[in-house]
Amino acid sequence: MNHENFRRLGFAVVVALLAAGCARQETAPEQIRPVQLTQVSLGASGDSAVFAGEIKPRHEADLGFRIAGKIVARYVDVGAKVTRGQVLARLDPADVGLQTEASKAQLAAAETEYNFAKAEFERYQTLLDQKFISASALDAKRNTLNANRAKYQQAKAQLAVTTNQASYAALAADQDGVITAVNAEVGQVVTPGQIVMRLARQEEREVAIAVPENRINELREAKEMGVVLWADPTRIYPARVREVAPAVDPATRTFAVRVSILASDPALQWGMTANVLLRGESIGNVAVLPLTALYQRDGKPAVWIFDPGTQKVSLRPVEIGPYREDGVVIRAGLNVGDLVVTAGVHKLTAGQTVRPYESPQPRDGASKQAPAAPAAADPGKKSSAPVAQAALRS
Repeated sequence: MNHENFRRLGFAVVVALLAAGCARQETAPEQIRPVQLTQVSLGASGDSAVFAGEIKPRHEADLGFRIAGKIVARYVDVGAKVTRGQVLARLDPADVGLQTEASKAQLAAAETEYNFAKAEFERYQTLLDQKFISASALDAKRNTLNANRAKYQQAKAQLAVTTNQASYAALAADQDGVITAVNAEVGQVVTPGQIVMRLARQEEREVAIAVPENRINELREAKEMGVVLWADPTRIYPARVREVAPAVDPATRTFAVRVSILASDPALQWGMTANVLLRGESIGNVAVLPLTALYQRDGKPAVWIFDPGTQKVSLRPVEIGPYREDGVVIRAGLNVGDLVVTAGVHKLTAGQTVRPYESPQPRDGASKQAPAAPAAADPGKKSSAPVAQAALRS
């Protein structure tokens, strides 16, 4: 066999091997994406909402000294219950005491000058009657008397002012209440009007909440309102909206709302966390789905429906209702028993083959459990304060 024939034989062998390898190559199987499903159940649902807030007093005042000075005593701490007129703190009385003594001395001098001018005027009046002096001399004494009378009145007023300032050295409660904040300590020098303490009245309590601007209408449309403490979700306190801020907060884009508690009791402590529950009109034949189930097609809401027979998904438009803490209300577009994809909806295409997601099986020796069935969305169930929600719906 010459060299040319040997080369042709080798080339034929290589071609045969490549052909055999291609024949044995198998087509890669199509990857089937797992999806998480929720089975639809329809029922009546209350158009309700929950807002978290904090218990606060309705009437709260900042207290401060009306004069400057150094704090030498503080008699109460945060949480102390005080009565009207009770002294809360004191300033160093040395300066105001000296000012009072100086005012008393000025008043005594002004009174002496006034009495002397008055006696002089009376003597000159007698001399004028006896024709010993002229009328102009009497007028001069009258002017002196009037000037000294004005100085005397000024000194009396100044003494009253300094006496009041001496009393301002003691900071007293102007009403019954509880001290909720202390902003100054003994030894600190304060200026007039500087906040030293905060006093809150006990008779009225309310909840401060922040409501997004797109949900402010829910407050006006609510048929019933209640307050539930996180510490005791079994009791609902009736409430009403007292105040809505006229402008939205520029940082959070929310409205500050104050909700008054109509029947408060000692269990409502300031600073506790509470939920404000709103219930509107009842909605019938609706479903509640997680927010992750929503998909947008041409700017309109839709969901992916799983067909157990074909193992494929299809997109179905739906009509959504209000958003809630546990999901979104679906008003129309779903039927009882429909299987809706609730995770990974933005990675699906129409007609795509999928499979229901199953939780990983436990290792050998561990307790085995059957895969959980798709969760049914309960339109009446709320995730926040469930006991209180049930009571409010009833």
